[in-house]
Amino acid sequence: MDALRLISESSIKKELPEFNIGDTVRVSVSIKEGEKERVQVFEGTVIAKKGSGISRTFTVRRVSYGVGVERVFPIHSPHIGEVKVVRRGRVRRAKLYFLRDRVGKAAKVKEKIG
Repeated sequence: MDALRLISESSIKKELPEFNIGDTVRVSVSIKEGEKERVQVFEGTVIAKKGSGISRTFTVRRVSYGVGVERVFPIHSPHIGEVKVVRRGRVRRAKLYFLRDRVGKAAKVKEKIG
């Protein structure tokens, strides 16, 4: 039990980025391909935050070549380099799953001013 607690404490990130649902974020993810390791950037809208503690996750959605792509990122994952907020969104929901059914400008989130 103590070993599990040490592992979980060592992998918890000290500085968490401040972002909310509806924000457009740029997530840097390290990807290992064979011997090489590279950083891939995934940019999209945060549509959900789930969990608590070390198992906390957030879901980012973007449309790539006309196809909606969603990725779930654990906040405390060692593969997540940085999360940078590109723009703040103004929403009135905790989960933005309704954006999956929308196309074009209807799928946009208004920008928060001020």
